[in-house]
Amino acid sequence: MTLALGLTLALGPRPWVAKDHGLFRKHGLDADLVFIIAGRAAQAMLAGQVRVGLIGATHVTNVVTAGGDLTMILGLQNRLDFLFIARPSVKRADDLKGKKVAIGTPSGSAALATYVALDQLGLVPKRDNVVLLQLGDVPERVAALRAGNVEAASLSPELGPLLTAEGYRVLLDIGKENIPFQSAGLVISRALMKSEPELVENIVKAIVEAVAFIHNPSNKAAVEKTIDKFLRLGKPDRVEKAYQDLRQVLPRKPCPTLEGVATVLKLMAQHGLNPKASQLKPENVVDMSVCKKLDESGFIDRLY
Repeated sequence: MTLALGLTLALGPRPWVAKDHGLFRKHGLDADLVFIIAGRAAQAMLAGQVRVGLIGATHVTNVVTAGGDLTMILGLQNRLDFLFIARPSVKRADDLKGKKVAIGTPSGSAALATYVALDQLGLVPKRDNVVLLQLGDVPERVAALRAGNVEAASLSPELGPLLTAEGYRVLLDIGKENIPFQSAGLVISRALMKSEPELVENIVKAIVEAVAFIHNPSNKAAVEKTIDKFLRLGKPDRVEKAYQDLRQVLPRKPCPTLEGVATVLKLMAQHGLNPKASQLKPENVVDMSVCKKLDESGFIDRLY
């Protein structure tokens, strides 16, 4: 069965490991991995163009509050894990006053990471005249940073070694703040769960096995090869750093976390990104049943 799987770049090599090492095929799936910026991925899913997405809980929240049918069934990144990176000319947080910052899509995880970073650095956009530019995908934000069109942006940790080697500064490692946050996850419609439960379970098994494959030290060389192919980091030390960062952020049991979703809902309402988010409960955004079933059956433990 061919599976159209919409991805966002921030997810890095996780699904590629499943594809490169035959884990989708093992479970009877021929996955077609297509990169779509997160908000558009959610729209493509609602339009029936993509059946499964790897997107953040922010986008699921927007769909649910608008009456749409999406739910997150796996959590592949359960804390806010971004680097707030600035141009070399920015020596300290105050240097961002009156400057432009790229925030990604308005309701995306990168946008919320930016709000958190500015708050941690003592900056208030309106008071300090920090202009927040909605530059969507990761390559667009990196290009704007390099071109000097913005002074800072929140980017995934995999890009840290590459940009710091070019002289850019990490003003804040948001991951070290250890903020529970349901970011990247496997998202489907509840209708698909009801109509094709076996398909859904096979997709989940393939992704969960990919997570275990990444965590197995004996697979380091294979995972690094996939990382290098996907991110094109070029130098072995950068690939090594990306590999270690990936293993650190990736939960061994990748079930969504209700605590992380609660943080998403709170931040979205607090920063005016979606006032209706305050009306939701975490259970409106995630469905734990498939992951819980695999965990209780011992499937996940056996992988380790």
